[in-house]
Amino acid sequence: MTLGPDITDLLARARADLRMGVPVVLSDTDGLLVMAAETLGDARLREALALPGAADLVLTGRRAETLKARAYDGDVARVVLPEDAGLRWVRALADPADDLVHPMKGPLTTRRGGDAGLHRIALSLVKSARLLPAAVTVQLADPKTFAEAHNLTCLDAGQVRARIGASAGFEEAISARVPLRAAQDARLHVFRPEDGSEEHYAIEIGRPDRAKPVLARLHSACFTGDLLGSLKCDCGPQLNAALEAMGAEGAGVLLYLNQEGRGIGLANKMRAYALQDQGFDTVEANHRLGFEDDERDFRIGSDLLRRLGFSSVRLMTNNPAKIDMMQRNGIAVAERVPLKVGENPHNAGYLATKARKSGHLL
Repeated sequence: MTLGPDITDLLARARADLRMGVPVVLSDTDGLLVMAAETLGDARLREALALPGAADLVLTGRRAETLKARAYDGDVARVVLPEDAGLRWVRALADPADDLVHPMKGPLTTRRGGDAGLHRIALSLVKSARLLPAAVTVQLADPKTFAEAHNLTCLDAGQVRARIGASAGFEEAISARVPLRAAQDARLHVFRPEDGSEEHYAIEIGRPDRAKPVLARLHSACFTGDLLGSLKCDCGPQLNAALEAMGAEGAGVLLYLNQEGRGIGLANKMRAYALQDQGFDTVEANHRLGFEDDERDFRIGSDLLRRLGFSSVRLMTNNPAKIDMMQRNGIAVAERVPLKVGENPHNAGYLATKARKSGHLL
């Protein structure tokens, strides 16, 4: 029994399957076949629609609001799939790229009544795979037998509910000295989550005293800003300014968290950028995609700080949500250290939106 996968292993397998366009099965008193709308192929869609169970395109309440579809389940909308629905129809509802070109998507019929619990889990799975938050689902009367017959990953719904929102455990894979421009006495720690998701990193500057509040920053990965020098955000300047401040002080810790695009992944972040080019602000773009304003999990930061032996920080941030999450998870914030750098004509509107809609202290 110990050689077989547990629920954590099966969730990692399910995320990989969904990214490859392979369906997964959720099993409860009844069951659900789940396929990510973004990666679903035409042949699998036709086969799914031929099954006897009720077929839906499951969207978040945010995306449903954009489509003017009724979300009877609040945060989830079950759009009934017509028998002749094709892949183009599914993708048009899931992806807002052409909403302004083809605004009329309906009429759309959304399902009401019954339990949407499995559909809610389906969206959580697709989100965790960093795909568009939209899933084609088909009800199954005998999910375990169906999964075995088609060699599909089968997840126990109760186990998924208990696990998917929980904070992952971390193990430090390795640490080594890495002299930086900002601080020659620096060490990079690589942390590997037990759930098979993205690794996260800690850059430790000097030898911080664990008994005192450490100068710290939780920095979410930004490929465009940190690596390419994008002017659409202030991430790159914030990263460099934080490291320089820690280098000047001689001690500090910067957590580099792989939560690109406020937790939606690089591909979805680029989709949001494309929507911003159509005139939507950063929050509106996220909502049109079906995401919340911010999908990051700041519990990761508190977990890693504890792993490193820190219990109190002087947090370099403009985001009150980071402070609240740190304190709720047992890390005392002795001081907020403002980090106001990187404003330019290309990101002035973006920063104004973060202040106005997300409460950033700018």
